[in-house]
Order: sequence, then C-alpha cells, then structure tokens
Amino acid sequence: MIERMYSEDFDKRNELSVIFFVQVNINKNKAEMNVLVIGANGEIGTRLVRKLKEAGHEPKAMVRKEEQVNQFESEGIETVLADLEEDISHAYSGMDAVVFTAGSGGDTPKSKTKVIDRDGAIKAIDEAEEAGVNRFVIVSALKANRNEDSWPEAMQHYYEAKSAADEHLRNTDLAYTVLMPGRLTNEPGTGKVELSEHIEDIESRTITRDDVAAVITEMIDNPATFGKSLDLLQGETSIKKAVSGIS
Repeated sequence: MIERMYSEDFDKRNELSVIFFVQVNINKNKAEMNVLVIGANGEIGTRLVRKLKEAGHEPKAMVRKEEQVNQFESEGIETVLADLEEDISHAYSGMDAVVFTAGSGGDTPKSKTKVIDRDGAIKAIDEAEEAGVNRFVIVSALKANRNEDSWPEAMQHYYEAKSAADEHLRNTDLAYTVLMPGRLTNEPGTGKVELSEHIEDIESRTITRDDVAAVITEMIDNPATFGKSLDLLQGETSIKKAVSGIS
C-alpha cells in the first residue's frame, strides 16, 4: 500500500521552510522515491543508481548516448536519453527527486566546464522547479563555498562554475542539499565519513566515490539535510550515523 505524505523541515540558518513530497510504503515503513540521476554514466552516477536501487528507490539514469543505455537497462534500471546542452524536460516526468552528478573532467576545456558544471547545473535546477520536483541534490566540490583565495589557480574556472551553480540552487525554494566532497578516489568505500557544514581540517584528505554515492542514497529522503551545504571527507563515523547527525 502506497500512501502519499508530506514532510516539512525548517532551516533556521536561512529561515527557509521547505515541504518535501515523498511516497511512503506503509508495509516497509520506508520512503521509496523516483530519483533522476543526471550524469548517471559518470563514476559517481554509476555507483549511485545502483545504490539507490539496492535501497529500494527507483532511479532513472539520464545519459547522453544511445550506447550507454544498455548498461543500465540490463540491470533493470530505467534510462532516459537527454543532453544538458539540449532540452531535458522529458527526463523529469514522474520524478520525486533529482541528483546532479554531471561534471566536466580534469582535462576538459574551460569553456566546457562552464557549459556543464555551471550552465548545465543551472538548467537542471530550473527544470526541477518548472516540473515541480522539489528535492534536489547537487554534487559540488569541497571549498566551492569558501574564500576564492583557497582555490588553486589552475582550478579557478572549475570552482567558479561550481560556486555559481551552488548559489543558484541555494536561492531557490527547492529542498536542496549541496554536497561538497573532497578529492575523489576509486578505492573501495569504507562506510566511514565526516559530514558537516564546515570541516576545518581538510588538507590531504580524500573521499571515495563509493562513499559519496552511499551518502547521497542515505540522505535523499532525510529532511534534516534539506537547505544544507555539507562538506564530505573520509572519517570515523558510519554513513548512517553521520547523516542522521545533521541538524
């Protein structure tokens, strides 16, 4: 039996009241959500769609190329073809939440970084508002909300793009989370992280892509994370406890 319910959360820092629409499976006593993953073919996105499905959610993998469809559909994951540089409105049909994991690579030209990390993210955010999809998680970068002097000169354009997209999201009425992981690795996830609105000791610390995906899966339907910008690094706290400890 599926019952539609509303969850309400008030963020004191921003004096923002957000109402989040979820579907609750009464028999399992857990939220089951239709989640659009933008950038599903990326290293975080691929892990995320699988973890969402394992957790009982219904992910929809948004990919740009026809040849990327089979890898998800073979696992029973719904897939939609859409390009951030074109119309993406059709991808939002029936969704309860959006996770933006798309991003330019380290070797991407500066102009392309703006197209994907800034303009593409802003388009995805605006489309969520237009479609009435209230929950939005964006994968940003550690230090994107800090003083520009802390940004490496070679990565200035990258942080500028991330920061602009993040700020655009913060200025909406969406139930957002800006997740800012540190340097990413492909090591197996440890299940142990540090997650907070500001981590002081960040030098030489990393976070696995596995654990980033696991944190998003854990927080996707958690109202305590709405209206928050959160740093994420490897730590000593279990992911479940780290997410539940956000207030």
